[in-house]
Amino acid sequence: MEENKSVLHELNVEIGVNDTEKKVLSRLPVPSARKRPLPESMGDTTGSRAENPAKKALFDKPVTTSQPITRKRQANSTVGVHSAPLASQRPAAKNFQLTSAMTVAAGPSKVTARKSISSKAKPAAAVAGGGSRRPAWDLKGKVSDMQNKVSTYQDKLRFVNKENKEVTERLHQCKSEVTELRMENSSLCDRLRICEGKLQLMAELQRERNDLAEEKRNLNSINESLKGEVSNLQSVKLLLTTQLDTAELHLRSKTAELLEKGEQLKMAKQERDSLKSMLSEVSEKLHKGEMDRRKLHNQILELKGNIRVFCRVRPLLPSDHADNIQHVQFPNNDEKSILLARTEESHIGRDSKDHLKYMFSFDRVFPPCSSQQEVFEEISLLVQSALDGYNVCIFAYGQTGSGKTYTMEGPDQLQDDTMGMIPRAVHQVFNSAEELKDQGWTYKFTASFLEIYNETIRDLLVNKTAKKMEHEIKRPASNSTAVYVSNLKYLNVETVEEVLSLIKVAKQNRATARTMMNDQSSRSHSVFQLKIEGVNEVRNNITCNSTLSLIDLAGSERIDKSQSQGDRLKETKAINCSLSNLGSVFIALANKDNFVPYRNSKLTFLLQNCLGGNSKTLMFVNISPENESFGESLNSLRFASKVNECVIGTAVANRK
Repeated sequence: MEENKSVLHELNVEIGVNDTEKKVLSRLPVPSARKRPLPESMGDTTGSRAENPAKKALFDKPVTTSQPITRKRQANSTVGVHSAPLASQRPAAKNFQLTSAMTVAAGPSKVTARKSISSKAKPAAAVAGGGSRRPAWDLKGKVSDMQNKVSTYQDKLRFVNKENKEVTERLHQCKSEVTELRMENSSLCDRLRICEGKLQLMAELQRERNDLAEEKRNLNSINESLKGEVSNLQSVKLLLTTQLDTAELHLRSKTAELLEKGEQLKMAKQERDSLKSMLSEVSEKLHKGEMDRRKLHNQILELKGNIRVFCRVRPLLPSDHADNIQHVQFPNNDEKSILLARTEESHIGRDSKDHLKYMFSFDRVFPPCSSQQEVFEEISLLVQSALDGYNVCIFAYGQTGSGKTYTMEGPDQLQDDTMGMIPRAVHQVFNSAEELKDQGWTYKFTASFLEIYNETIRDLLVNKTAKKMEHEIKRPASNSTAVYVSNLKYLNVETVEEVLSLIKVAKQNRATARTMMNDQSSRSHSVFQLKIEGVNEVRNNITCNSTLSLIDLAGSERIDKSQSQGDRLKETKAINCSLSNLGSVFIALANKDNFVPYRNSKLTFLLQNCLGGNSKTLMFVNISPENESFGESLNSLRFASKVNECVIGTAVANRK
């Protein structure tokens, strides 16, 4: 529409329409194409002319602008025809650019048409004016001129509308063609993607084909090598076939021999079974005889009243740097003797040597290969007597690093095969108490655990962070022989697990330290006591009271070897002093002195009833297999022999 307005403005300028004429034209009606009748006021031109000769002369004058106007319309129609072909006459070309080019070639452009129209309109206006402007009274002429102009404008407007319609149709056609081209482009893109996928697949197939070809070549080479191996194997097969035939012949001969040996083996098995049965009977008799021997031996020792002594030699450790035990010997078929032997240079001459031998005999000697179970079997009857009302005391003595703590407590991680004497004794006491329930016995157990460190009593069942209490050894009455420790924690226990947990706590609280002779040396004497109170309601409320004391003594050590300093030196002196007092007590008991120095140390004062009272006492003497410990081992064995000679009297059961 903007373009149509611009065209009309150019036409007004070209034909010279001023503003006054525009106003007049705007008030006039637009003439139609068909011929209109003249108004009645004008009447018949012929009559008017006849009546008025002046009017007749005026109307008979030919109109000079009719022919130019006709030519102008023809020119406009010609321009409309050549400007652009009709939509039906245009070829249905797919290419929009080609269609536009053909259209431009078919007819003149808009600018050319406008110029031709302007060039023709100007002469027409000039003719209508007759070379000059019409007089003011010639209204009919002016109206005619205006009608011609309006017709010209209408022709231009129809031409512009027609051209606009054709352009619109061409635009729609181009849009449809663009849509078709986009669809075709999309389909081509899809086909392109499919082709690319196929191309990639073909490339992969080509690579696989190349790989298969390479693999085929490899397989062919392997096949060739296998063919060579097959030929070799065939030759080997022939050789093996001949050997197989020979072996079959040999096998037949051996089969016959095997059948004969089978009969002999069958007879031997029968003899073995009979020997096994005889051996089991003999073993049963031997075990029964061993139990009878132990029982009689215990009765003899009880009648003698001696302190029993067991000797145990610990096995070599990786830290000992020795392959065998040289200075410790065990006589054959003798479980009660041990021999210490060493060769020393003689004081007489440099070449001569003295062969020193020391023989000792005890109630039982355990070599390094002895297990914890074997050791406990020897003391099980002694532990069992605690349930019968006898006070029982078992303690371990020896130099530092000789295996005392391992014998009494076992390793840190308790297992069935490595448990020490304390946990094994607790197991036996509780199991036996459970069995005695069928006979009407009911037992109550009270446990305590203490240590004597630098002549000071410590409660091992109390945490180290708790307030320290003073503990003293006292008697319940002046005329009583029993002793107890003040402010000590006594706990009632009902199961084995409770006791084992207490032992674990005490082991963590016990004083240990590293020395030059032992990486984890016990720096105190530990005393575990289990008080047993039994009642038999079936047999007139018989009661029995006893105490099972299991003691791990601190190891004796030489200051020059341990190189102890500071606190370690103080601990060493206290340990050696208490052990020396223990030796003085045993010497007094062996000599049957009237005065026994129990009060010289807290250890002997606490164990007074176990060492010289109504108690069954057993001592483990532990020795080290190291050659450097020969002197300490000799001293320990001499001390143990002295203890074994001590007579403390026959123990009496505490029953009522």
